[in-house]
Amino acid sequence: MNRIVPMILAVALFMEQMDSTVISTSLPAIARDIGVGPITLKLALTAYMVALAIFIPLSGWMADRFGAKRIFRAAILVFIAGSIFCAISNSLPAFVFSRFLQGMGGAMMTPVARLVLVRGTPRSELVSAMALLTIPALVGPLAGPPLGGFITTYFSWHWIFLINVPVGIAGYILSGIYLPKMEPLDPPPVDVLGFLLGGIAASGIVFGLSVISLPALPPVVGIASVAIGLVSALLYIRHARRHPAPVLDLKLFRDNAFRAASIGGTIFRISVGAVPFLMPLMLQVGFGLNPFQSGLITFIGAVGAITTKFYARRVLAFAGFRTTLIIAAIIAAITTFANGFFTPETPYLVLITILLIAGFARSFFFTSVNALSFADIDDADASKATSMSAVLQQISLALGVAVAGAILEIETKLSGGPLQLDDFHTAFMIIAAANLIAAIPFLTMAKNAGSSVSGHRLPAREVETAAGK
Repeated sequence: MNRIVPMILAVALFMEQMDSTVISTSLPAIARDIGVGPITLKLALTAYMVALAIFIPLSGWMADRFGAKRIFRAAILVFIAGSIFCAISNSLPAFVFSRFLQGMGGAMMTPVARLVLVRGTPRSELVSAMALLTIPALVGPLAGPPLGGFITTYFSWHWIFLINVPVGIAGYILSGIYLPKMEPLDPPPVDVLGFLLGGIAASGIVFGLSVISLPALPPVVGIASVAIGLVSALLYIRHARRHPAPVLDLKLFRDNAFRAASIGGTIFRISVGAVPFLMPLMLQVGFGLNPFQSGLITFIGAVGAITTKFYARRVLAFAGFRTTLIIAAIIAAITTFANGFFTPETPYLVLITILLIAGFARSFFFTSVNALSFADIDDADASKATSMSAVLQQISLALGVAVAGAILEIETKLSGGPLQLDDFHTAFMIIAAANLIAAIPFLTMAKNAGSSVSGHRLPAREVETAAGK
């Protein structure tokens, strides 16, 4: 595949990933303009995640039915429309609706982009391509806060959304020129009941966890929503076992590599989802920095993420998926735990070095786990795998924010006072455990698992030992 193809896909995903976080530092300014409180405006964040959770399961079927390239380009247009509506919104309902529309476009962009890459890339080149596609997921959440703070401070919050328009138009034109044409397949009729149950399950869990951790509504609403989501999930599991072509195919978990990547990746993303929430808040509340200053510090992790693409293929060819994932998870756990010792007196060189190493480890983990997910998946099942992976990703990221928020809330209730630096230290040390636990699913995996993608080959002595067993 031409190198420009993953670059086009990566730019589109960067736009979607960054937009999901760029709003966080601009909430007070937006709230003032539309006449509501900043806490109430958290509903806009939740609306975005709920839209992702609802429509991601449908993205694989639509890509098969109408063609992956066509759906990807349509998703860009929907995202552009949502961005324009956000910029001109003058009331809470209008803004929440606009964010939901953006989420619909984002729900189609992310999994379909991955599907285009998997179907159009030889397995031997998939690691390099996935490394490019992984960067937006890591850089976007880190670049969002400083960029949002800068634009809001020196220009106007409206430009946060309007800058998506020229970027989206460029992506739409370039994707029409360079993306390979993918003919529609003939998938079975859409699983309507499965879509409804899956949508209620995913949106109920995501919405409920978001409300609990960021209480825009009473906590009981979040608890009830999570309960409804869990019941719907159980009903969906029962339905999927009986349906010949469920919208989210649970049979994918029979594949050892996909199962390990899904479980390990989900646990790992809980920590990753918590860090962009905790770090800027700690730097502002505990260190006394402004949003723009804190954003500049957290952005250093993006440098580590970007450099990974130059080494990922060679590292995986040398060490294989199993070793790389385990080591990356351990390093990520150590660096996340180290955040629990940061104070205003910590030298910035030490702080930045740790954040750089953390970004490097997380990027290696995600590049590896994303490629491993598709190592043994047939092209016919690629759309199902992309939908399943994307749904798990959104739920785990929301869970990360929920866990981090819950830890901080418990800490403040126990201390009986406002947030303190020690509260953030405790939260970082707890979520570091998620990084470490994420390594467990890969411990029992074969050393040469996914070798057709990684290019890793066992030494002759180990091959003979394995054959003897």
